Amino acid sequence: MGDVVSSTVRSRMMSGIKGKNTKPEIIVRKALYRKGFRYRIHQSKLAGKPDIVLNKYKTVIFTHGCFWHGHECHIFKWPKSNVNFWTQKIIGNRKRDQKNIAHLLNDGWNVIVIWECALRGKREDAISKLISEIASEIRIQKSGAVISHAG
Repeated sequence: MGDVVSSTVRSRMMSGIKGKNTKPEIIVRKALYRKGFRYRIHQSKLAGKPDIVLNKYKTVIFTHGCFWHGHECHIFKWPKSNVNFWTQKIIGNRKRDQKNIAHLLNDGWNVIVIWECALRGKREDAISKLISEIASEIRIQKSGAVISHAG
């Protein structure tokens, strides 16, 4: 089955999707700030321009959208139109993510990936619990660790 909207409408819709300051990213930033963490955002000097950089803890946090980064969860579905484009795009995003994480680990950074599905539709107390777990991990991590949080 083809797309239900015209290609110009779909193009306009897709171009409106943000890459920075997304809703999941802002939820995590606000919660970390309430827990007393101070951070920088989108530091271009680091591989992958992490969403959140906690220099004091040598930790970076990526908040990944399940669709754009191809997370195999209930949110992600392979598109049924323009299949070749989307397959290349999503697989390319995954490879770039792996390369950026490897580069950060080689530089001694700890990497935390929070997937959209870990936050979407959750109540405030569930998000608070997740952020408390992340805060504990940040404080006790050894150099070069990768932690992923999914819903």
